[in-house]
Amino acid sequence: MKVVLFCGGFGTRIREYSESIPKPMIPVGQQPILRHIMHYYSQYGHRDFVLCLGYKADVIKDYFLKLNRWANSDLVISNYGEQVDILGQQPPDWKIALVDTGMWRNIGQRLLAVRHLVADEEIFLANYSDGLCDVPLDDMIERFRKSDKIGCFLAVHPPFNFHLVEFTDAETVRRFRSSQEAEIWINGGYFIFRNRIFDYIREGEELVLEPFSRLMEDGALMAYKYEGFWRAMDTLRDRQVLEEMAERGETPWRPNCVD
Repeated sequence: MKVVLFCGGFGTRIREYSESIPKPMIPVGQQPILRHIMHYYSQYGHRDFVLCLGYKADVIKDYFLKLNRWANSDLVISNYGEQVDILGQQPPDWKIALVDTGMWRNIGQRLLAVRHLVADEEIFLANYSDGLCDVPLDDMIERFRKSDKIGCFLAVHPPFNFHLVEFTDAETVRRFRSSQEAEIWINGGYFIFRNRIFDYIREGEELVLEPFSRLMEDGALMAYKYEGFWRAMDTLRDRQVLEEMAERGETPWRPNCVD
């Protein structure tokens, strides 16, 4: 199953990094967050990727052009360097389409730009490329397959708590409630689509606005609610949390990977 990864945004909320590299290339541990996400899908057998590039597309292209299968593996080198053998688990064999979808396109238009690359896929996966989670992907896909829906997104709780304000009138505060108490769910950026999603997207439209509204009108959109680990990298604080987890060896999004 092909995986479409949206890698073209500016990452303005984490500008300290994104001024020099695109957001998906910001490192978590020793690897860019993009590579962690690709490993997540790879461990479920999905190794055919379509990367929708935009801002600093050359940085991502250069990374994969220079990537070799020995870089993060233990090796045995013999015959004066002529023979290289990998010890232990082999790195995954990925097929990666690197498509420059433009600097200023939104996610809906980036998806339209790679429509031809998923034309033969009855179902395909998609991801914002800025968040990590340990959702059981096989179960998420199976529930979607059994449904008659056209789109599915991962629904998660915000990883932080904030106070909601209720009013009795325009100015008088009635009470505060915590966001956890209110059972708030947000879009986690992990998607599954049937190919008919393209019938719902018009020129210029953002993916989760008009197209998702049409899906909801037709009863064709579902959410996979998940209360396990999820964290988006929207701010420097988010990146710090993920970096500290990686330093401790806590990588629930990649439990079976050594690379």
